[in-house]
Amino acid sequence: MATRTAGPEAKSSTLPKTDITENLGRAMLRARTVEDKLASLYRAGRIVGGVYLGKGQEALSAAGGVSLKKGDVFAPLIRDMAGRLAFGEPLIDAVRTYLGSRLGPMKGRDGNIHRGDLSRGILPMISHLGAMLSATAGVLMAKRMRGEKGGVGLTCVGDGATSTGSFHEGLNLAAVEKLPLITIVADNGYAYSTPHQRQYACTDLLERAKGYGIEGYGLDGTDPESCLEVVGRAVKRARDGAGPQLVVGRLLRLCGHGEHDDGLYVDEKLRSSNRGRDCLAVMEEKMNARGRAKDWNQWKEEAQREVEGIVAEVSTEPVPDPFEEDWRATVTEGAAEAMPEE
Repeated sequence: MATRTAGPEAKSSTLPKTDITENLGRAMLRARTVEDKLASLYRAGRIVGGVYLGKGQEALSAAGGVSLKKGDVFAPLIRDMAGRLAFGEPLIDAVRTYLGSRLGPMKGRDGNIHRGDLSRGILPMISHLGAMLSATAGVLMAKRMRGEKGGVGLTCVGDGATSTGSFHEGLNLAAVEKLPLITIVADNGYAYSTPHQRQYACTDLLERAKGYGIEGYGLDGTDPESCLEVVGRAVKRARDGAGPQLVVGRLLRLCGHGEHDDGLYVDEKLRSSNRGRDCLAVMEEKMNARGRAKDWNQWKEEAQREVEGIVAEVSTEPVPDPFEEDWRATVTEGAAEAMPEE
């Protein structure tokens, strides 16, 4: 398969359709707003466990979410709040999970980013790097065996995950079986604190596509227009039967690995380069240039009100009580009671 590129210098001449632009912009703003709030709650001691932000990666993540349809499968990673929201995850689910609400999707038993909702097509996240690619390939194989057609699967990984065995096995399986799998690589130049020159010897992760015999696209992950155009094209190609698609977005994580990490190991030259741009600032600039500053400010205000309201609501909700819990991890309900006594 030919490897296609839309490099960092590639720009769309016009913004995409208004409704898609609004979905993208709102998801980016809602993600940044709620994660800023979560970081504040973490520093205040109200969140147990880690807080992992997608600051700087919102455009690439949200582009994946808005390009999918009902019936598709989305397998997010730790920095994909924007993609989750763009694909339809209720924002309150994220807040309930982080604050340990008993009413949340994890019932207060997991404190950060492993939540999922199979009814919406969102797979629960596995922390091990590259694991979600194999899981998504497996789901697509199962759908094929059941005769389900028309859907695609999209998963997101970081550059560090491309060096794992699970990434290789999952992508190789998808390539051989020609599964409709889109893999988005957020190439921020660091696997936690390990720079790319200590991770792999190739000059560009996009070269990996040739090795698997699949189509690949490179893009400027800080440019929302490019993200929408290229990710949307890759999703369409997969949906049309062209097999797996690899999308490599070049950007920079604008925070530490987690809120416990100051990120001082990041090269200052990268921070000041085009790669270190804030995708939200880029989006705002483009909206202003097209006379839509009022829309942008309105979305920002609405996101702020939504987040503050949800945090206030969740703060009053109950947390798990071990004396009232009736959940079971491994035993089907009623099975234990039905077993004969010895």
